Amino acid sequence: MTVEVLLDRLERVRQTGPARWIAKCPSHPDRRPSLSIRELDDRRILLHDFGGCSVQEILGALNLKFDALFPPRPIDYAKRERRPFPAADVLQALADEALVVAVAAGNLAQGVTLTDADRKRLMTAADRVEAARSLANGDR
Repeated sequence: MTVEVLLDRLERVRQTGPARWIAKCPSHPDRRPSLSIRELDDRRILLHDFGGCSVQEILGALNLKFDALFPPRPIDYAKRERRPFPAADVLQALADEALVVAVAAGNLAQGVTLTDADRKRLMTAADRVEAARSLANGDR
C-alpha cells in the first residue's frame, strides 16, 4: 500500500513536513488529529498515535494488516540460486551411476561381454554423470 492510499482512508489529514502528516486516529474518537504518519525513504510507513492507540488498533480500525505498512518487494529471481534437488540426493544418484560403471568395468576386466541392454545402461550412466558435472559447473 502506498502512503497516499493510507492517507485517503483517514480524516483531517494535514502535511506537517516532507513525507510527514498528521490525521485523526480512526481507532478512537479524536477531537483533534493525534495520529502521526511518516513515510521513510524505502517507502515503509510509520504510525504513532499520541492518544495512545497501538499500531494494531489503528490498522484494525482501517481494516488493514501490518503488511500494508511495507512496500511490496519485487522478487529478484536472478539472485536466488535454485537447487531443485538436495545435495545428498544428487550424490546418492551419482553413487548409483558409479556403481553401474564399476560393475560394467569389472565384467569387462573378467572378459564378460556386455549385452546390448548392459551397454545401453552404461551409456545412460555416463550421460547422467556428465549432466551432473555440467549442472555443477553452471553450464546450460
